[in-house]
Amino acid sequence: MKQKDYLAYQKEARALTLLMIYTARSGHPGGSLSVIDILSVLANEFLEWDENYKHEFDKNALILSKGHACPALYAVAAMNGLINKDEITSFRKINSRLQGHPDVKQLPWLGSSTGSLGQGFSVGIGNAMAAQNLGVTKNVFTILGDGELQEGQIWEGAMVAAHHNVSNLCAIIDYNKMQSDDLNINISNLEPLGDKWSSFGWNVVEINGHDIDEIYNSIDESISNQNMPSVIIANTIKGKGVKYMENVPKWHGSVTMSYEELELSFSDIGYEKEEFQSFLNKYGVNKL
Repeated sequence: MKQKDYLAYQKEARALTLLMIYTARSGHPGGSLSVIDILSVLANEFLEWDENYKHEFDKNALILSKGHACPALYAVAAMNGLINKDEITSFRKINSRLQGHPDVKQLPWLGSSTGSLGQGFSVGIGNAMAAQNLGVTKNVFTILGDGELQEGQIWEGAMVAAHHNVSNLCAIIDYNKMQSDDLNINISNLEPLGDKWSSFGWNVVEINGHDIDEIYNSIDESISNQNMPSVIIANTIKGKGVKYMENVPKWHGSVTMSYEELELSFSDIGYEKEEFQSFLNKYGVNKL
């Protein structure tokens, strides 16, 4: 598996993510774009997603604890055939399956509904512990935001998972160094992050969260470690791929994109003007 093999996949997944947020007139582009490469590797290499997942407990599970980044999750799911791509423009609409946070009642292949930060991690721990207790071989992946780590239940969960040696659990931190409104360091500093997890009894791996090979190798290493739970600190860029969004706090979420911003975003991720217009036409999207 090579970085170049994912280029076309990542390009379209980012385009779908941006189109969702544009047509909904709201959403969270920054954290969606920072996590999309991690989700791409998980979906294509480590998950066995299908519509019957809810009834197949022995399959690897993914829980997006940072649920506000669900446009990236939906985009990757659409790329892998779990969502009809025509549904993309229904994001955040009334009666749509694609709500502003993942809803397992609407999408049974989800590992869990998420929304309140911190809770997805706790659900992931419970899922992994249940598998161990039942003698089921499976891995549970839970993706956390870095601002989410300021929640107390994250560290309670970290203690419990280490105490019970929940080695089939892999937490992946989308460490883009920003949260709603500001830098983490200005709100509640997380460093030394790796040392904190290590001191709680976790196997710690730190990577470039946009390098496909590093993502793959770190996950593979984590699930091979049977001695303790693992955490991957994935250093990412908020708004990755869209220059005017990168590392700018205002693009965390609750934003409305203009047509001009959408066009510029597509240009940044590699779409020529005619290709951009063709993409919009494909989904019946006009200038809003």
